[in-house]
Amino acid sequence: MSYDPFCRGVHPVGVVTFQSKDEARARELPLEIWYPAVEAERGRDLDPRSQATYRPLLATAPLCQAAVRDAEAAPGPHPVVAFSHGFAGHRCQSTFLCTHLASHGFLVVAPDHVGNTTMDVIAQALEMFQSGAGMPGPAEMMERIHDIAELRPGDVQHALDQVLSGAIETVPAADASRVAVSGHSFGGWTTLMTAGRDPRVRAAVPLAPAGGQTDLPVDPFAERMDLAWEREIPTLYLVAERDSLLPLRGMHELFERTRAPRRMVILTDTDHQHFCDNAEQIHELMRALPLPGLAAEMDLAGRMLPFSELAPAAGAEQAIRGLALAHLDAVLNGHEGARTLLDDAVGALAERGTRASTRA
Repeated sequence: MSYDPFCRGVHPVGVVTFQSKDEARARELPLEIWYPAVEAERGRDLDPRSQATYRPLLATAPLCQAAVRDAEAAPGPHPVVAFSHGFAGHRCQSTFLCTHLASHGFLVVAPDHVGNTTMDVIAQALEMFQSGAGMPGPAEMMERIHDIAELRPGDVQHALDQVLSGAIETVPAADASRVAVSGHSFGGWTTLMTAGRDPRVRAAVPLAPAGGQTDLPVDPFAERMDLAWEREIPTLYLVAERDSLLPLRGMHELFERTRAPRRMVILTDTDHQHFCDNAEQIHELMRALPLPGLAAEMDLAGRMLPFSELAPAAGAEQAIRGLALAHLDAVLNGHEGARTLLDDAVGALAERGTRASTRA
């Protein structure tokens, strides 16, 4: 059978939420962990009647994810991927990717970056409104982002510590020799920073990462971006052609600064939210709502096309999860078929009705 990373894997998927405390930093972090489950769970992870639910970014009601809550784990050890959510995101923001990787035998752990989740940012905005302080100016916003940026790579490293140490008894054993990181937007920035800092990391998949050139009036990410890696970390950039928040020129800048081996796939007619669950609803909500602060200054909503003029969410999700898996299989599992597919990623996507371009 030929290699096909776009199809769901052979493993049923379980998911568990774990409240973890980083004693060294006095920081409590919720972790979401997806993993291969035992054969008895087969089909239950794809049945809405037995699937775990979660509340995605800015959604009005919980959604199902392709996993069973607290399912019995299949024996390990399994390769590990840590996932980092975006600014004002959530650990479950991209379950379409995390559950897919778990179905192919990966253990995926995603922390909430406490202080920078959807609910945290909403609460902070309400507090400022009620106090009459108004929205923070560029200098104050820069300081706030710098504060959370200091914490984010440590959050990912703590999440890796928890699954690699076997501290969470309900999830299977992890393989410390096969570790990768991924993340979206601010989480893509976190991915690149963690990869350079943590010697356990062998592969990286940043999704539309922050840190490159933008149209923001201030750039709270670029000055702290460190791509002076001391070792090779094969990196796959997956980015959006029509990214209204973090434009494509910034992706090219980051790519040029990244140590080889590296490659980039640019998904045609996609925007920043295509990397999240429920992409169309989030995209249109951002277009409709009056956005405060830096988003208003750069007229973010005004530069966003209607989602109907962009690529369908389902095709983008298929491309993202398939190419991310292929990169991880190629690097962590030494899969020759994965390497071959990545060498013609544009062709592989075209066969499935998705347009893209590449850079290597």
